[in-house]
Amino acid sequence: MSKDVQSGGTISIRHATHDDISLLVELGIKTFYDTFADVNTKADMDLYLEKNFNVPQVSSEIKDVNNIFLIAYYDGIPAGYAKLRKGSTPSELDGENAIELERLYAAAAFIGKSVGRILMDGCIALARQQGYTTLWLGVWEHNLRAIAFYQKCGFEKFSAHPFMLGTDLQTDHMMKKNI
Repeated sequence: MSKDVQSGGTISIRHATHDDISLLVELGIKTFYDTFADVNTKADMDLYLEKNFNVPQVSSEIKDVNNIFLIAYYDGIPAGYAKLRKGSTPSELDGENAIELERLYAAAAFIGKSVGRILMDGCIALARQQGYTTLWLGVWEHNLRAIAFYQKCGFEKFSAHPFMLGTDLQTDHMMKKNI
């Protein structure tokens, strides 16, 4: 799927495959680092990045049938990615047919160019196609830009849960959207 955006570029989204593991590792490290390095310690960032964004880890995630990765391109340049995860519904959503939006990141150079919004639209469309009625996510309570983006997309807070970044126990707001 592709879409021309007001800033003059074209954004396209496609499903990631096993051939995209190195790209997903690169995008994961870059986008997570750019988003959180200024507000976390280097040691905690290094621990988190080493654990979550390496070839064996991402390879196991992409092979897992419960995960779906989408990659966004802006004028052919990798600009962001998203990860949907099935089967991880929190108890607060028992009885709902829900899927988790575990990750949605745009590279810093593409923030404000609709990459995040088009990735979100793609995730919602994919979740609907698969019969889900609720999309949920966790977002760090201090990531105000992301929270505002999710609220603009129609998400509302329904709970909170702990999130370990390296050795730092943080709190994520849990947000959901009926789709």
